[in-house]
Amino acid sequence: MSRILVVDDDEMRHAVAEKVRRMGHETSVAASGPEALEMLRAQVYDLVITDYRMDGMNGLEVVAAVKAEFPETDVMVLTAVGTIGLAVEAMRQGAIDFVEKSNLTEVLPIKVGKAIEHRLARLDRERLEEENRYLREEIGDRYGEIVGRSGRIREVLAMVEKVAATDSSVLIYGESGTGKELVARAIHNQSGRSKGPFVKVNCGALPRELVESELFGHEKGAFTGAVRLKRGKFELAQRGTIFLDEIGDLPLDAQVKLLRVLQEKEFDRVGGEKTLSSDVRVVAATNQPLREWVKDGTFRDDLFYRLEVIPIHLPSLRERKEDIRELVEHFVRKKCREMNLPLKRLSPEAMKALENYWWPGNVRELENVIERTIVLADGEEVGAHDLPLGSGESAAISSEAAPLGSSSLKRDLEEQERERIVRAMEQARGVKTRAAELLGIKTSALYYKLDKYGLGKT
Repeated sequence: MSRILVVDDDEMRHAVAEKVRRMGHETSVAASGPEALEMLRAQVYDLVITDYRMDGMNGLEVVAAVKAEFPETDVMVLTAVGTIGLAVEAMRQGAIDFVEKSNLTEVLPIKVGKAIEHRLARLDRERLEEENRYLREEIGDRYGEIVGRSGRIREVLAMVEKVAATDSSVLIYGESGTGKELVARAIHNQSGRSKGPFVKVNCGALPRELVESELFGHEKGAFTGAVRLKRGKFELAQRGTIFLDEIGDLPLDAQVKLLRVLQEKEFDRVGGEKTLSSDVRVVAATNQPLREWVKDGTFRDDLFYRLEVIPIHLPSLRERKEDIRELVEHFVRKKCREMNLPLKRLSPEAMKALENYWWPGNVRELENVIERTIVLADGEEVGAHDLPLGSGESAAISSEAAPLGSSSLKRDLEEQERERIVRAMEQARGVKTRAAELLGIKTSALYYKLDKYGLGKT
């Protein structure tokens, strides 16, 4: 059922509206162009049927005004006497069709039916184009593939293989840069939804006032600035997978809406009257202690348990140092190929420095270090002095320095992390987004660490 507005300063508007209503559509009437525009500002209409000859504002002026202010709304023109010139001008102003009143009884239902069919086809094309755009933007993994053969990574891959065959919600835990998105993609690619879209949402980057609109979409006119219908991420992810990164940053009111999707498999667009079904698998990720947040009341417990049907814990790079050599070789090949440079090799000293470094930014930081090194290092061999890891003992920790699980090592790591954050903030002159880039971590992770080390006012 579509919503149609009939505009005519003659009483005939009621007869036209009744004819359209009998086709199963919701209809309204306006006695003038200005009145029609006011109604359009208050309510979204799919089609406007306007008479051509009206006092004050004629039909062509109505077409021009509607298309200028409401480009998503289609307009059809009625006239007592049709001419080719008038039809051409109506089309030029943006009308989709032109109907003579003498043929109203026979032709109008056909024309309205075709207009609605055309509109639905256009909306479907736009939806597919948006889905394809997401697929193009998201194509290819940030790290190419999950690289590593350590026991911890084999455990993760075994879990991915198990959960991919189900539709259960998954909650991925891991520090920033450990590859949570890669794991989410792997689950999607090995699942029965692999031919559907994979839509990524960074919950930490969503403006609070637009969270619901971004996730669930909105109808045209739902709020100031909503000049066209917008399909939300859940609608774009239909029959596929939605990846909700940094789920801990989702506001409490949005958590309620997400809970409904998980429980009822349905949602409403903002300002919409029609409930839409949701056929989407949810994979969420966090680098925050959500279980503690549930205890504190900052994250809903019912949503937490809906998301954490299957938890997957990703190890930090410090916990799988045996994978560093393979990761380094992978990134060297990848970056040299991308930048059309001769393949470079690392000296034994450079590789040892990378293996001993403590990697607070995990795999993402390693990739950034390799890229900077490939760009800036002279010659085919990369030495330890070419690596942008800092200098001296503060840049690396020998594997013999302390037992891996000792408290002294943890204190050393935290002390060095704090020192690096202070240096990055100084170098970035207090600009947190720049400091996060220098550290190779997300801005949200930097805020967390600033608070952790009492540097929040730095």
